Amino acid sequence: MSIRDADIGKVHNQVKSPWFLEINPNGRIPAITHEGFPVFETSAILVYLAGQFDKEHKFSRDPVSDPRGYSEELQWLFFAHGGVGPMQGQAGFFTRFAPEKIPYAINRYVTETKRLYGVLEARLKDRDYLVGPGRGTYGLADIKTATWVRFASYIDIKLEEEFPAIDAWVKRIEARPAFQAGIKVPA
Repeated sequence: MSIRDADIGKVHNQVKSPWFLEINPNGRIPAITHEGFPVFETSAILVYLAGQFDKEHKFSRDPVSDPRGYSEELQWLFFAHGGVGPMQGQAGFFTRFAPEKIPYAINRYVTETKRLYGVLEARLKDRDYLVGPGRGTYGLADIKTATWVRFASYIDIKLEEEFPAIDAWVKRIEARPAFQAGIKVPA
């Protein structure tokens, strides 16, 4: 698979251009096209790419032969997509970028992010990864969730002190060569 990235974010404001709105009607990144087919939203992109390129299910679960594993994967993927991502994103905005400090908003979103981290901490207490039997196996939910959690320090959460199981998990994931390659693609 070849990758061509383009800096079309807010700096260039191309996300509101007609050509981009054909790819993502919401006018936000990330979005991809594959053989002319548009896919937007991170979790949808991950599931789509796994279906297209992970035929041996090295990092995804097969919905036919392993429907429960696939469901578990989607549950944790959606936990990150609907919980961790939005809450931590808002916490980051109000903590670092809002034109005025609004203590209620900062407290609300940081507190909820920490609550969600508590769920992850409990899940990872005796596991290496979020999904799969035993200690789990690396997969889509880890990719999605770790890309948010690795920036916990941006909202003054100290993983090593407050969430040691999450801290160890993030370090495991960040050590993976493919993860390192993935984060070098401009966002």
